[in-house]
Amino acid sequence: MTASRPDAPIAYHTGSRSSLGRLYRQHHPWLQNLLRGRLGCGDTAADLAQDAFLRLLKTPRRFDSDEGARAYLSRMAKGLCVDHWRRLDIERAWQETLAVHGEARLPSVEHEQIVIETLCEIDRMLERLPEKVAAAFLGSQLQGKPYRQIAVELSVSERMVKKYMAQAMLQCALIEAGFEASL
Repeated sequence: MTASRPDAPIAYHTGSRSSLGRLYRQHHPWLQNLLRGRLGCGDTAADLAQDAFLRLLKTPRRFDSDEGARAYLSRMAKGLCVDHWRRLDIERAWQETLAVHGEARLPSVEHEQIVIETLCEIDRMLERLPEKVAAAFLGSQLQGKPYRQIAVELSVSERMVKKYMAQAMLQCALIEAGFEASL
């Protein structure tokens, strides 16, 4: 058996516990520092770094080198930061909505978290939809606009608005059925 050279590239397959453990030990501090720099908060950086490795545990990947692993972790960190900031925006909007309605309607903490998570799922769904489909969905569901008005605003036929709504409703049904991850 030959010993590997210290400068030889390390291959990782996160489906293997030992390989994931090695990847974690070698790159977790670096990833956490990267996230801390982007977020300005050590606690949130620690949470998101853990989330990154949990995702690798759930969806194994193969890396041929440290550079490949770091490039992937860097892209993942960027996405985790964007998700975090979007969630903060949603939480802030929710708090503003609650403030408008006064304390008499304050939900329980558990209910509030369910609402925020649902809003985040809808936000992710809208982000995946084509622009006109998302606009039709929001116009109909949030603003209560009739399909005819949406069609005029989007410069499409009313029939096309119906197709857009069918696309959006299918995505909602998939989320409800728990198939969001497959979208």
